[in-house]
Amino acid sequence: MRSPTPPPAAAPSAATPRRRTGLARGWHRFRSNRLAFAGTLVLVVLLVVALLAPWIAPYPDDIADAVHFDVLLQPPSWQHWMGTDEAGRDVLTRVMYGARLSFMMVAIVLSIAVAIGVPVGLVAGYFGGRIEQLLMRITDVFSAVPALVLALAITVVLGPSLENAMIALGFVWWRGFARIAHGRTLSIKQENFITVARTLGASHLHIMFREILPNMTSSLLVSLSLNAGYAILVGTSLSFLGAGASPPAAEWGLMVATSRHYLPDAWWASMFPGLAIFVTVMSFNLLGDGLRDFLGED
Repeated sequence: MRSPTPPPAAAPSAATPRRRTGLARGWHRFRSNRLAFAGTLVLVVLLVVALLAPWIAPYPDDIADAVHFDVLLQPPSWQHWMGTDEAGRDVLTRVMYGARLSFMMVAIVLSIAVAIGVPVGLVAGYFGGRIEQLLMRITDVFSAVPALVLALAITVVLGPSLENAMIALGFVWWRGFARIAHGRTLSIKQENFITVARTLGASHLHIMFREILPNMTSSLLVSLSLNAGYAILVGTSLSFLGAGASPPAAEWGLMVATSRHYLPDAWWASMFPGLAIFVTVMSFNLLGDGLRDFLGED
């Protein structure tokens, strides 16, 4: 007697959802966060404007100390979309060039902060003991003083300029990255793969910078995006207080400071630079929230 023929295997239903990989799940979470996605798009637009400012700015000569007596403090119009300032310079042009200075400030400040803070936290967490106590107590001393006050003091000592303000902020900002690196190192060095690396005879430098550091990258990226906006806010505050950029630099904080004397009549001269600061800082914060979702950070 012939055995019954087994029924053919059912074809997989087209409606069956495919399992997402880790990267795909992260991208789905990031894209689902509409505010984070919008903040990222705004930052991309601002970055493009900053890079192309010399070619797309309507009045490129207005970034210097030009004076146009015939258009002093003109309100927004078709010729000057954001109006003109107290010297007749186009506010839109100066806001575009101010974006270049702000992104440059973020790059320099955070580069200095990461270069100092991450090795400090990494060494403290890895070796422990007296080294940890010494390095983290130094970090606590720097953390006891507000960032703006400490940066202002350093800038006054070095001399008021945009370059010195960036250096001062970099030497202030490292403390946060030191704490993040310290905490992550304490957690990661307990993992089995670190024990295996020690057993195989890996050096301390290899374990710290080839094993531990790559595994804290996601935490550092989230912190970088969240700190970028705050760095711009403090940097523009230094310029507003006279310890940062000097006239006629097209820097947002300096533009607000020099135009505040003409409020409320010439509101546009200070409102648009202030709005640029607000939008940029908010966009960086939204990007940080999106990166936290994307990388699965708590």
